[in-house]
Amino acid sequence: MNARVETDVLNHLSNQHLDALEEETIFILREVAAAFERPALLFSGGKDSLVMLKCAEKAFGAGRIPYPLLMIDTGHNFPEVTDFRDLRAKELGADLIVRSVEDSMARGTVRLAHPGESRNVHQSVTLLEAIEEFRFDALIGGARRDEEKARAKERIFSHRDSFGQWQPKAQRPELWTLFNTRLAPGEHFRVFPISNWTELDVWQYIARENIALPSLYYAHQRDVVERKGLLVPVTPLTPAREGETIENRTVRFRTVGDITCTCPVSSDAASADDIVLETLAADVSERGATRMDDKTSDASMEKRKKDGYF
Repeated sequence: MNARVETDVLNHLSNQHLDALEEETIFILREVAAAFERPALLFSGGKDSLVMLKCAEKAFGAGRIPYPLLMIDTGHNFPEVTDFRDLRAKELGADLIVRSVEDSMARGTVRLAHPGESRNVHQSVTLLEAIEEFRFDALIGGARRDEEKARAKERIFSHRDSFGQWQPKAQRPELWTLFNTRLAPGEHFRVFPISNWTELDVWQYIARENIALPSLYYAHQRDVVERKGLLVPVTPLTPAREGETIENRTVRFRTVGDITCTCPVSSDAASADDIVLETLAADVSERGATRMDDKTSDASMEKRKKDGYF
């Protein structure tokens, strides 16, 4: 696609629907502040949580977000993302709470099957421990329905029982934007204000609002190996295996998470507008194209969510 065609596509791509999506997100963020005593906003420094943070600024005003930011850190996150997380929280004057899977390992509540096992799935344990520690009654997350089949099933206000578990067959109806926020002792909600957004919506909004992101989201050079249809980054945590050929490619990350299970895609996109054009042509979801942990089985995400995952 040449530059003139790209410009024409962007000029004719409507973003008027973003106003409605933003309005819905702001409404939900305010509803959480009004309905719960101890909510928190899950904030990783990734693109979806940064979009939510932008909407929270619009909902309450800069420096006035009425709930803390919570990060569950595996200890294996990309430093570019955690550094950006800390910078953004400081800029906003927000209260940032970080709880680590490594602390759960030290307590013995998380035990790895082997030293090289991904810690990503074990975030559920650390998250539930943080909920108990701070008595959170609502956690605001950046999951979207277009990401994965289990997330497509979930309500915006997703009830969790006293064990932190999600029951897909016992979800509460959400009609006419009326939400049942009643809780029994020990229960809590996961709330997903951008459930109805798509990956394309997120990138259009990032472009429109000029939202700063960690550099990993844009094209950069990186050593990778091809493995099971994915480009696996070569790092001390994810070294090349015997017989694999290391290549230096121009890549970007569509989603960022634990280094041990997050892969980049080949891309020359150096701006949000470039990524909007790429996303228009994408035929695989961002998690399907980049997440090794979702490929263990068709129901892997649903099982993790039932166990307390985000």
